[in-house]
Amino acid sequence: MDFFDRQWSTYRAVVDHDLMQHRALTAALGQALEAWLAARPAWAAPPRMVDLGCGDLAVMAPLLRGLPLGSYLGVDLSGPVLPRAAAALGPVPYPCQWREQDLLAWAAAEPGPEPVDLLHSAFAIHHLSDNDKARFLRLCRRHLAPNGLFLWADVFRPPGEDRPAYVARYVDRIRSDWGVLAPEQQQPLIDHLSQFDFPPDRDAIRRTAEACGWQWQWLWQGNHRAEALALLTAA
Repeated sequence: MDFFDRQWSTYRAVVDHDLMQHRALTAALGQALEAWLAARPAWAAPPRMVDLGCGDLAVMAPLLRGLPLGSYLGVDLSGPVLPRAAAALGPVPYPCQWREQDLLAWAAAEPGPEPVDLLHSAFAIHHLSDNDKARFLRLCRRHLAPNGLFLWADVFRPPGEDRPAYVARYVDRIRSDWGVLAPEQQQPLIDHLSQFDFPPDRDAIRRTAEACGWQWQWLWQGNHRAEALALLTAA
């Protein structure tokens, strides 16, 4: 098993054992999409969706297969995961594209001729620095249709908690509550979050988003003061 497969196997174990509450998060996401689709005018064209950091779609695929989309673009920095995503999604009645690209680079590119109606990102944006998160929010706003929707699922810090305290708390959670993972599976996760995870302060990122022209609403918050789902619309 190569390095990618080892890393992805650990990721799959986290999802399969619901260690980050993906089930409740996906249910909240589905409810939000159902309400948004029901409110769209009957004459509106099927929505165009972009999924930033799509991963292997093992969790999202059943939901995506039921959506009346006009098109779907899955973007991920990891090229090897895209064929897995395509296989997980399977045949759907709308065109799909897959792109190996950094999400900030996607946001910085010039918007296409047709705006995005539905933007989704799960557990990817927290890898950006605070300055790059603000830049991402400014830039991706240009891609969204006037009545579009941005659903952002990620890890966030409680107001006032600094990053070292968050990392220490999350590491303790892994070591105490994720016993279904062997120590050799836990350690790469701990190393990754210690080096690469920069979850934003919940209040601070809301203020940043509002300054970038977004309205912010919390739709779901997990039990561990980390995972959460936010709904953003154009202000």
